[in-house]
Amino acid sequence: QVQLVESGGGLVQPGGSLRLSCAASVSINSINVMGWYRQAPTKERELVATISISNYADSVKGRFTISRDTAKNTVYLQMDSLIPEDTAVYYCNAITVRNGVRQDYWGQGTQVTVSS
Repeated sequence: QVQLVESGGGLVQPGGSLRLSCAASVSINSINVMGWYRQAPTKERELVATISISNYADSVKGRFTISRDTAKNTVYLQMDSLIPEDTAVYYCNAITVRNGVRQDYWGQGTQVTVSS
């Protein structure tokens, strides 16, 4: 079982920056893939970025950076040059594969609002 706790969301003006954190209850070295997703009102949840297999949504490339601190079992999402379209609830995701069985874990989400 993996528990994920996000933090760092908030209200920021366009062009500003935020850093989200996702603390895992287990060693992140034991997790196959970790990443961030987001869900805006009336829209489906979408992938933002993954680590382990580095991947970014086209809409955030060059502006967002995913990283990790294995000593703290934490994954970060540095978000720069924020635009109103980045407004969403951001979720941390962890995927484990054990004996061929995939399991997804999600955090509770943290709200990011980009507005002047």
